[in-house]
Amino acid sequence: MSSRTVATIITVLVLLGILALMLRSWRRRSTRDAGLPAGYPSPTEPGRELASAAALYVATTPRDAPLERLAIPGLGFRARGGVSVTEHGVLLELAGSPALFIPAAAVERVTDATWAIDRAVEPGGLLLLGWRLAPSSSAPSSPDPDSTAAPASVDSYFRFSDPADRTAISEAIRSLAPSAPGTAGTRTIGTEESEV
Repeated sequence: MSSRTVATIITVLVLLGILALMLRSWRRRSTRDAGLPAGYPSPTEPGRELASAAALYVATTPRDAPLERLAIPGLGFRARGGVSVTEHGVLLELAGSPALFIPAAAVERVTDATWAIDRAVEPGGLLLLGWRLAPSSSAPSSPDPDSTAAPASVDSYFRFSDPADRTAISEAIRSLAPSAPGTAGTRTIGTEESEV
């Protein structure tokens, strides 16, 4: 056997090993996050629409952990879709997943972001929507002793092709919490220390 053939076999084995580890990691993550609720029940009345735009959904991560993807059902993978803001909350309609509703009361912050997981863009090119998971997510679904506790709050990231759409969606979300500190000119709803 030539040295080139041996090198090729070794390379293929290493790549297969890496692929197997990635698959194992994703399965463990999916098991861990399977019990996390995908949004809240939709309101019986849709309510007045404040803004709507097409967007690329990037990822949902635990609060302030932009490199730790959560495999929440319907939010585990990047997808194209739409973001609508009504007087009741935020509606996410992502390709391949049921519509997901986040009520205004669960919205904790909205701000600009530059990177999340494997996506990096120009400064402020992503919209970060911080929201509180439904109360039933208080315990991790996996019995694995190495697993961490389920997050109470998460950050979802979106990329809009038109910056004007990002601004319109951001301002509409901010209008859902007019009593929160800050205005449409600030970067967040509430403060970093918002109570959960």
